[in-house]
Amino acid sequence: MYNPVFLQSENELNKILKAQKRTGQHVSILFVSLWDQWCNDLVDTIKATALDEDKKLYIVNSFTMPHAFVIFNTTKLPHLLKLGRDKVRSEDYLPLVYKGLGL
Repeated sequence: MYNPVFLQSENELNKILKAQKRTGQHVSILFVSLWDQWCNDLVDTIKATALDEDKKLYIVNSFTMPHAFVIFNTTKLPHLLKLGRDKVRSEDYLPLVYKGLGL
């Protein structure tokens, strides 16, 4: 399970992306909308199952950070993005997003 971290500004996301490029650590980012019921249900489920682990799930919403959606070409929500050392995995099909999060 993941520990959710809600990002509020583009600057926070840029710092995380720069650190990921430098270290190559695995980073998971979930793009959601505040007005979509599927996204709200997913975020509620993540909050309910959150554990105190080192695995963080950065959650970006469309209201406070619209430019991030353009950068990652996000058109369908929820959208799960997993960054690794050499590859980027992107998933926007809802059942596979749940599976990717271990829910």
